[in-house]
Amino acid sequence: MNWDNLLKLKRFGDVKERPRVAQDDTRLGFEVDYDRIVFSSAFRSLQDKTQVIPFSKTDFVHTRLTHSLEVSVVGRSLGRMAGKNILEKHLHLSKDLGYKINDFGAIVAAAALSHDIGNPPFGHSGEKAIGHYFLNGNGAKYKSKLNDKEYQDLCAFEGNANGFKILTESKVGTPGGLRLSYATLGAFIKYPKASLPHRPTPHVAHKKFGFFQAQNTFFDTLSQDLGLADSKTVHRHPLAYLVEAADDICYTIIDFEDGIHLGWIDEEYALEYLINLVKEDMDTLKYSKLKHRTQRLGYLRALAINSLIKDAVRVFTENETDILNGSFGSALLEKSQYKAQITDIINLSVEKIYCSQEVIQKEIVGYKVITALLDAFVSAASNAFFKKDNSYDQLLLQLIPEHEELPAQNLYQTLLNASCFVASLTDGKAMLLAEKIGFK
Repeated sequence: MNWDNLLKLKRFGDVKERPRVAQDDTRLGFEVDYDRIVFSSAFRSLQDKTQVIPFSKTDFVHTRLTHSLEVSVVGRSLGRMAGKNILEKHLHLSKDLGYKINDFGAIVAAAALSHDIGNPPFGHSGEKAIGHYFLNGNGAKYKSKLNDKEYQDLCAFEGNANGFKILTESKVGTPGGLRLSYATLGAFIKYPKASLPHRPTPHVAHKKFGFFQAQNTFFDTLSQDLGLADSKTVHRHPLAYLVEAADDICYTIIDFEDGIHLGWIDEEYALEYLINLVKEDMDTLKYSKLKHRTQRLGYLRALAINSLIKDAVRVFTENETDILNGSFGSALLEKSQYKAQITDIINLSVEKIYCSQEVIQKEIVGYKVITALLDAFVSAASNAFFKKDNSYDQLLLQLIPEHEELPAQNLYQTLLNASCFVASLTDGKAMLLAEKIGFK
């Protein structure tokens, strides 16, 4: 891989390249990507989707929207700092092609902003519920009617792949979806592989999959244009490592902070964990003058995020050659000098937050609600596809927004559309719609 290809401003449908030197710096193409994501309905819906902790009536907790905004801010810093090092090493990128430090920040920020755009309601339990429905629930009856890759897309339903679908899927009047730059789309794809074949390797890019079979053709075009593909595999875009690091930094620190605010993690105990992470940069005199918990947490959070950003950029820069040739197989934070402190914080979060009764109850409700919705809308859509829909199916499909079409040209696309419709719902909308169709 080389940066000349990786930084392409090209968009879906372009017949000519978009050279960086020809860009208007007052409205750069990579910044247009960010704007298009912000104004999309899929992004706005994140305001009513659970991050990890269920919505609280007594204190603020992060939603998918606030989490995504924070990840984009961290991503922008990571991109700019890494971009500075890249431009100093590859002088022709700035001298001949016109790239600037802020370009890298804009690409990573836009990709980071959209990193959760395809996630279903009710947190990660939403993904599991959709997959379970097709693997072990009523959706298993479709297995014989699909090929292996199509069926695996549904059984291992993946928010990352759904995000790629949202960003790139052509619909009537909107060819190419949001028509983001190829560089931003490349940075968005954490897992540049299909659901099958499985790759039992330790490489971080093989943990999950990044696109459905419905988007396979465009994925191939994108990966070829960016130079991600070789004769054996498709490599992860280097800037995807920075997007991943921004997400890892935020959920490590911010979920922990939410748990402290809610009283699930004892403040004195928790602050000790954060101090272990930032003690080298901590101004103890300044810290001792902070009277309130929110002030102390805010100060330690800022120091922690700053320390992790700088260290992630260090790891990225030191391993740039291996990243470019596809042989760097770890997340950046896995190689961090703060790995022990990060592990301690995550382990405490798992014990006190992710395994809390409140989170478990949310996941149980999410399973039931999503299963009820899939039972209704998958059945209605497939019956309509086979021209066997009854009046109840027709009534259900009238509840679908006018810009959504569930029945499609084949059964796989129909089932995928129905699943992605359910995934597009907010927590509140999913509950309301389930109640409308009789769920109690």
